[in-house]
Amino acid sequence: MYTTMNIISASKGKQTHVHEFLGSTQFAEKGKERHNHRFAGVTGEAIPIGKGSHIHEFRTNTDFTVNHYHVLKGKTGPEIELPDGHHIHYADVVTSFDDGHRHRAEFATLIVPRG
Repeated sequence: MYTTMNIISASKGKQTHVHEFLGSTQFAEKGKERHNHRFAGVTGEAIPIGKGSHIHEFRTNTDFTVNHYHVLKGKTGPEIELPDGHHIHYADVVTSFDDGHRHRAEFATLIVPRG
């Protein structure tokens, strides 16, 4: 998980940028218990990974459904440049294990200018 100290160290004391993200998990369980969850959040600031590229860490909770929720955390992939000079990131993660199961989630962050 990222902290203010990690962010400042990663960006050498200079604020960079963050991305919003949102999505739905894939379905889990069977029968009447089959369900998915929604989630939304904001990534941490950019973490340089060399050659001018960067990633972001994220952590959020899913919504509360069928008497439980899950934690969704991880790191995005490197930026994906768009033709207009903006960029996004892709993430593919598995939630925490709660109520006897996990969910897979994949999403693309929302667009921001190259920072």
